[in-house]
Amino acid sequence: MIKSFFIALGLLTRIPVPKYFHIKEDDDEKLFGWSVLFYPLIGLLIGGFLVLISWCLSLLVLPSHGLFEAGIILTVWVLMTGALHLDGLADSADAWLGGYGDQQRTLEIMKDPYSGPAAVVVLILVLLLKFSSLIDIGWQVLLLAPVLARTTVMILLATTPYVRAGGMAETAVKHLPKTMVWIVLLLVLSLSVFILKEHSWGLLLLFIIAYLLRRLIIKRINGTTGDTAGAMLEVMEVSTMLVFILLAGV
Repeated sequence: MIKSFFIALGLLTRIPVPKYFHIKEDDDEKLFGWSVLFYPLIGLLIGGFLVLISWCLSLLVLPSHGLFEAGIILTVWVLMTGALHLDGLADSADAWLGGYGDQQRTLEIMKDPYSGPAAVVVLILVLLLKFSSLIDIGWQVLLLAPVLARTTVMILLATTPYVRAGGMAETAVKHLPKTMVWIVLLLVLSLSVFILKEHSWGLLLLFIIAYLLRRLIIKRINGTTGDTAGAMLEVMEVSTMLVFILLAGV
């Protein structure tokens, strides 16, 4: 269990992992499946650290109307994840534009390391939306956005076929304990309702967005990949911020 946590930490962040917990060839494959269950917890660590950074910046007298603070928080956010999920978003954007509705071509474009105009535009828009949201965001949303987004990815991997053969991701999906997924989901929802209180109705809108994204992914490639999971994570982080700021007023 502890090693599964560090596998998730090493995969989803750039936080150094003790050498003892590094992935080894003789590791039990079930460790990778259990690591997916820790995705929401990794999100909680990220969100908690961002809230701490926000609080520290609030102690400073900065005549920037929140712009400087938003820039610092967004920079820390991207550095903590190593832009890994942004890379998945960029690859998916290029693939969706250039794939012309064809599954195989879409998958081939996602493997291309170069970024096209669609990738650049989508990345700019997502980062711009995150930045503008961070200017006046409540600590509740800043804490929960990384949690809910990674919970969505956990559900995606538990309910959607993985279409690329080989690799750690396929192993994780294959050995992911489905029953535990729903227990973790229940815990995350309970925490979210406790923190959001009367604004919890926004969770229903996020569920609809996640459902539509999953449906879009399956319609195009009949399953999911690491890139589409990363893309969903980024979209759900932004969606969480927008839903609770624009609609729920958090």
